[in-house]
Amino acid sequence: MAARAWWRDFELNGTVLHVRKTGARVPVEPGVIGEFLSWLHFYMEVELERRAGTADGPSIWFAPDAPRPWYLIWPALQLSGMRLARAADEADLAMFFEDRTTGESPRTDRPVINAHCPDTSKTAVGQAFERATGRALIVDPEHHTGPMVEKGEANGIHDGQVVEGPCQPIPGKSYQRLIDNLAADGMVEDLRCPTVGGEVAAVFLKRRPVATRFANANAQVRLLDRDKVFSSEERDLIRRFCAELGLDWGGLDVLRDRKDGQLWIVDANKTDMGPPTALPLRQKLASTRAIGSRLREYCETLIKSSPGADA
Repeated sequence: MAARAWWRDFELNGTVLHVRKTGARVPVEPGVIGEFLSWLHFYMEVELERRAGTADGPSIWFAPDAPRPWYLIWPALQLSGMRLARAADEADLAMFFEDRTTGESPRTDRPVINAHCPDTSKTAVGQAFERATGRALIVDPEHHTGPMVEKGEANGIHDGQVVEGPCQPIPGKSYQRLIDNLAADGMVEDLRCPTVGGEVAAVFLKRRPVATRFANANAQVRLLDRDKVFSSEERDLIRRFCAELGLDWGGLDVLRDRKDGQLWIVDANKTDMGPPTALPLRQKLASTRAIGSRLREYCETLIKSSPGADA
C-alpha cells in the first residue's frame, strides 16, 4: 500500500521546513534540496518495484502512527512483499511506531514489534548498554574531568556537542563519554546499523568532518559487509543491547574506539529513517531488500510462535 498525502506532514515557513509531528525545523538549503531529490529517486524506484511485485507477505498494523516513505520500515515492507494493514483486526501483527522518544505500546491480541521499547532516550540507551556490557557510557558531568558529549534526551535532534567537565548538568541533557572514532584522514566514522530481532541487517559507514561530527549530513556513506564488520562476540553484544532496550526493530549508532577497538552503542531509534541519502541508488535498493527480507523472516517467526497460531 502506498503512502498517502505524506507531504501534509510538513509546513514551509519561508526558508524553514517545519515537521508537524516532531516540531523539528529544517532549513531549506541547496544541500537539503539535493538530498530530497536523491530520496525522491529512491522512492520512485521502490514504488515501481512494489507495483511489479506480489504483496504476499504478512500484514502489519502500525500504531499510533503509520510510517511515511522516508522511514526505513516503509521501503523495507514494500520490497519484501509485506503489507500495511489499516486496522488491528486486519493485521497479522502490529508494530509500536511513534516518532517520539517515549510512548505506550498499542494494545492488541496480535504480536507487537517493539512492545517492550517504550523509551529510547539517551539515558535509557546508556543504561541498556551498561547492563549489556558492564561498561559505562553515561558520565556524571559534575565529577567527570575532561571532554564529554552533551546531548538532548530526545530522538532526532542532532544537538550533540563536546563540552569540558566537570560542569553543571543542563536539564533535559544527557552526558556520555567521548568515543575516539576519528579516522586517519581526520574524518569521524559512525556505523549505522539497522537491526531486526537483535540481528544487524545492514551496516552503513557514515563519515563526516570532525567539526560536524554530530550533524545529520554525511560527507560519505558506504555499505559494508555486516559479516566482516563485527566479530561473533560483537554481534552477541548487539543482541544483548537490543534485548535490554526491548528493541525488536530499529537503528543503532555504533562507534568503534580507534585506540582499543571496543564497540560503543551511543544511540538507538525505533523509527529509523533511511537508507542514507548519500548512498548510491543501487546500494540503497540492495540494502533495503536485505533488511526487508530479514524483517519478513522475523515477522513470520513471530506469527508462528504467537499464542493461538495453530488454532
